[in-house]
Amino acid sequence: MDMNIRIAGEAGQGVLTTGGLLVQSFASLGLNVAATRSYMSRIRGGLNWYDVRIGDRPLFGPAPGADLLVALTDLARDTLRAEVAPGGLILHNGAGAAEGVVAIDLDAVAKQVGGNKLYSSTVAAGAVFGLLGYGPRVIEGLLEEQFAKKGGEVVLANRNCVKEGAKLAAGKSGRPAAPKPDGRRRRVYDGATAIGLSAAVSGVKFATAYPMTPATATFAYLASVADEYGIVVEQAEDEIAAVNMVCGATYAGAAAMTMTSGGGFALMVEGLSLAGMMELPIVILVAQRPGPATGLPTRTAQQDLLFALRAGHGEFARAIFTPGSIRQCYDLTRRALETAHKYQTPVLLLTDQFLQDMEQSTDTLETTAQPINRHLAANAGEDYVRYAVTESGVSPRAVPGGRALVVCDSDEHTAEGHITEDLEAHVEQQDKRMRKLKAMTAEALAPERYGPQDAETLLLTWGSTYGPAREAVDLLGERGAAVAMVHFPQLWPMNTEAAAEAIGSARRIVSVEGNQTGQLATLLRSLGVLDECELLTNYTGLPFTGTEITERISP
Repeated sequence: MDMNIRIAGEAGQGVLTTGGLLVQSFASLGLNVAATRSYMSRIRGGLNWYDVRIGDRPLFGPAPGADLLVALTDLARDTLRAEVAPGGLILHNGAGAAEGVVAIDLDAVAKQVGGNKLYSSTVAAGAVFGLLGYGPRVIEGLLEEQFAKKGGEVVLANRNCVKEGAKLAAGKSGRPAAPKPDGRRRRVYDGATAIGLSAAVSGVKFATAYPMTPATATFAYLASVADEYGIVVEQAEDEIAAVNMVCGATYAGAAAMTMTSGGGFALMVEGLSLAGMMELPIVILVAQRPGPATGLPTRTAQQDLLFALRAGHGEFARAIFTPGSIRQCYDLTRRALETAHKYQTPVLLLTDQFLQDMEQSTDTLETTAQPINRHLAANAGEDYVRYAVTESGVSPRAVPGGRALVVCDSDEHTAEGHITEDLEAHVEQQDKRMRKLKAMTAEALAPERYGPQDAETLLLTWGSTYGPAREAVDLLGERGAAVAMVHFPQLWPMNTEAAAEAIGSARRIVSVEGNQTGQLATLLRSLGVLDECELLTNYTGLPFTGTEITERISP
């Protein structure tokens, strides 16, 4: 059993505070949680909402509507009323109770009990717990943790507001059925945090970015743990400076990364090619949002796959990882850093707004530092040759400042690193750089299959479509349909044999993508992995839901 609670109101009204408090409270109570956000590109006003989905089984994506709508404004109530499920309930901030609507003046209660309208978010959280029949004690404990630094009076005011909200809502009729918690406290992470934590644990010592939604959340997380993990975090003046700083840091031997979205990545492309020529292990997080140009800055999309694959002038090796879950965000960030340093080449990590912001209960992520192997030539001496021609294409990499003279250049160069226009030397170095792809392909992650082996219908997914597609496979299976899915956590380089084996010979193949043109399908066709397939696309700016895929995939 699962249900979705939607908190909706204006930016600056406490939507995030209420939603965040509920997420942590439900997880502490022993419920599975999957939370998503929809917000407008403005600081105040508009209509934003925070969906908190809870269940007695693991949840992997958003729900299509709301079982309980917490409407903090009349606009939220009137606009989103149609999305409340049959038998659902609206908790309205104000007067005007009606059938299916519970009215509590949250602002008035906050002023009366806490002395300040700002406490209305905790009143709302308490009211939700009261409506669902959960005791508010869990929230009270979290409030003590959250506001301890602000003093006992603030903690007490918040606790009283939670209690009053729960008390006022507990006696209301029409309470929706709620999942039963198992009492086992769960940990909740969002994608941005999982990526940042993995980078910190993996030994990233320099992180820089020009802030750009939705990548900024990862940048902010790294800043918050900079002292704990010994990370230098620098806000660059623009994306060009950011990528060049990362090139400099990796040249000096540090593990480093930058993060941006599509428009910022466009500015980084020259630096990407610079890293390709200088064979620097830079990692770039590209958190996608709808384009072209500025597009929809706070919405989600999967529109930059082919751009990431072909970005940069000239030809050079790269890897592209596309996590689809919180766990994959954590694991693949480390994999990206390891790949970059092992093969001395740029690596891109593609996420999107949906995955960056999605909160999901999952296994506890390791926080103890376990730095990756940077594959540095520690004992390089006076005979060191930076771009020595090797069978693998990977040359010894020394850090400047030791006995070895490290010569690098953005022009074509000899094995020693000196500029050259010798065409034979150019071919030799170009072949050396591209030979890395052979071993990178052999080590490429195979696609992951979920569902029955004899499925007649197969869903192809990459990145954040993993969760909704997985739920669709389960929903369709419950209806007796033989449906499976194949998810690509790495899209370049691709082991085409493993990809073809994972896809198999399903009668019907459907590529589920958050873009209009089917970029995954285009890539698979170009590699000879796929002939033709159906496209199931969503370019609305909102993520897929399992229900949506189920309805659209059914004959």
